[in-house]
Amino acid sequence: MAAPVVASVLEAAAPLLAELHAESFPPADRWSVQAIGLLVALPGHFALLATAAGEPLGFALGRVAAEEAEVLTLAVRPAARRVGTGRALMRALMAESARRGARTLFLEVAEGNLAARTLYDRLGAAVAGRRRRYYPNGSDALVLSLPLSPSGAATGG
Repeated sequence: MAAPVVASVLEAAAPLLAELHAESFPPADRWSVQAIGLLVALPGHFALLATAAGEPLGFALGRVAAEEAEVLTLAVRPAARRVGTGRALMRALMAESARRGARTLFLEVAEGNLAARTLYDRLGAAVAGRRRRYYPNGSDALVLSLPLSPSGAATGG
C-alpha cells in the first residue's frame, strides 16, 4: 500500500467520514453523518482525511481551544490498519493542532485497545487519567496527553 496522503476536508465530506467511521467501529460506537457534519462545522474543529491512490483510508477529527487540542475520533478502515495510516493521521492532527496554537493534545482510548495504545505510546502520549465506564459497552477509557512543540511533534517522545 502506498504511503497515505493526509489533507483537510470540510463539512461536505461528512457522508464519507461517516462511512469510514461505520467501517471502523462497532454499531454502538458509530457516528452519524449529521453528528460528524455538525462537529466539522463548529469553530475550532477540523477533519483530516487519509487517502492512497485516491482511495479513502481513514480520518481524524480534532478540535483546538486555547492551548489545548483534543482528538475526537480516529477511524481507519480495517484494510488500512498496521501500515502507517493511523500514525500519518495522528502526526497530521498533531501538526494542525500546533499550527492552531495548541501546546497539549488530549485523547481517550479504550483501555483494551492495545493497537491504538501502542500507536499513541510510540508518539509519546502519557496516561493522564481514566474515565470509568466511558464507552457504550461499559469499558473504561484512558485519558492520554501528548505535549506538542510548535512544529506539531511530540515534545516528550
